[in-house]
Amino acid sequence: MADQDHYEVLGVSREATPDEIKKAYRRLARELHPDVNPGEDASERFKHVTHAYDVLSDPEQRRRYDMGGDSPFGAGGATFGGFGDIFETFFGAAGAGGRGGRPRSRRERGQDALVRVTLELSDVVFGTHRDIDVDTAVICETCQGSCCQPGTSPVTCDICGGSGHIQRTVRSLLGNVVTSAPCGTCQGFGTTIPYPCATCQGQGRVRARRTVSVDIPAGVESGLRLQLPGSGEVGPAGGPNGDLYIEVTVAPHDVFSRDGDDLLATLEVSMPDAILGTTTKIESLDGPVDLELRPGVQGGDVLTIKGRGITPLRGSQRGDLRVGVHVVTPTRLDARERALIEDFQKKTKAPPPRLAEFQQGLFAKLRDRFRNG
Repeated sequence: MADQDHYEVLGVSREATPDEIKKAYRRLARELHPDVNPGEDASERFKHVTHAYDVLSDPEQRRRYDMGGDSPFGAGGATFGGFGDIFETFFGAAGAGGRGGRPRSRRERGQDALVRVTLELSDVVFGTHRDIDVDTAVICETCQGSCCQPGTSPVTCDICGGSGHIQRTVRSLLGNVVTSAPCGTCQGFGTTIPYPCATCQGQGRVRARRTVSVDIPAGVESGLRLQLPGSGEVGPAGGPNGDLYIEVTVAPHDVFSRDGDDLLATLEVSMPDAILGTTTKIESLDGPVDLELRPGVQGGDVLTIKGRGITPLRGSQRGDLRVGVHVVTPTRLDARERALIEDFQKKTKAPPPRLAEFQQGLFAKLRDRFRNG
């Protein structure tokens, strides 16, 4: 193969157009195909014709090939093995890129997969277990990753002799240089698959849906990714699985919000309860809990319920539930209620309204108090 010019093999000139190259290949393929013209000579020529067409029909491969001049062998000059061969001569195969001209394996690591999961706030507080359906690549059950029909196996490539590479000599300013490129017939694998598996079309894997069980720990936040090694896609030809990543999104809650490991909420209190104090029962994510309001509680005060927050991702001490007080002022009073309020105002001799430091509103005040503890 190395001493045959691809243009001469196809019987075309070096200026031939892609269409002319294609027509020449089709004519020779019909003439030399083993089904039409059995015989060792015709079979060997058919392989050479096919390889020549693989090179010349690819614009980039043809451009590289044309760098060698009118013939694969130039006239005169020393022959060099290229940088890869030079490195291999002095340093061994590892110095030439680590492959040493060996054919590449069909088995490759599968790609990683990403699945997004939406959690409720209660899942974040206590942790949860999920069975997640993943559309991914799994090993082909028919061929078990061999890529071949059952009872068959890959065969050594006749073009490259199993090396996965084709060497040819091109002419350069330094003389004749031996270059190596992946074999276009076997794509660098060194083997071909004459009878690919019909189920996976010779890929060794198929697309399917499978279920992955995952324990999601307490304390996760939106945007966090959990890694499940080896639970991603199976690789080509039954190669090792990639990893599966679970990206978490926490849905907003109607009542509670999160501040680190603490939960925040607002408690609406009537004026009488704020003045006189009371004990009330509120619903936390753990269930009902009693909350005592002291007499004279002010709007913006923060009441803390220990240990009713979120379990941290790395730790066991739960945060707190912090409740901000919002005193609700009535907007509609009947005559009797108004009279009672006016009588109360006279008896308490409340001071008249006065200017004070600007407040940005209840929620800003609560936020500041939440942050300051």
